[in-house]
Amino acid sequence: MPMFISMLLAVFIFSPVWPLGTNPLPGDPFVIVNKKTNEVALINENRVQTVVSAATGKSADLTPEGLFTITVKAANPYYRKLDIPGGDPRNPLGSRWIGFDAENTDGRTYGIHGTNDPSSIGKKVSKGCVRLQNEAVDSLYEYIPLGTKILITSTEKSFLQLGQEHGAIRTKK
Repeated sequence: MPMFISMLLAVFIFSPVWPLGTNPLPGDPFVIVNKKTNEVALINENRVQTVVSAATGKSADLTPEGLFTITVKAANPYYRKLDIPGGDPRNPLGSRWIGFDAENTDGRTYGIHGTNDPSSIGKKVSKGCVRLQNEAVDSLYEYIPLGTKILITSTEKSFLQLGQEHGAIRTKK
């Protein structure tokens, strides 16, 4: 009987269908946004691949915190509010849009995107989205497929710690 319980626990803990939240498989991309440091990290292949500076919400409540899913991606996104086409230098969304489902939205309200104002990066200035330099969002875009989990938090913890806590980085035993 004890061996059966051990096997059952092993299946439960290492199952990709984790009942207590996300359990990305090693090698699955995972994005972390830390509002405290205004940085975005891409975790892939069981390690932190890159960290880039970002701009986040003017106030703490504007960029929602939690674990979300990337649901929309667009190259040269259209900016509906001011009727500015993608690729236009006046477009505040920059060159890429990586949208996620925060606050029960469909990925078209909150996202990681480029900017036409590079001086805003590293500051708390947005209305809720996460801004990156166009070059940074361009390079991350291909490594973040639809369905990727994104964690948005405000913490002193390192990206390594957060990756380990959320199963995106597994330490060898």
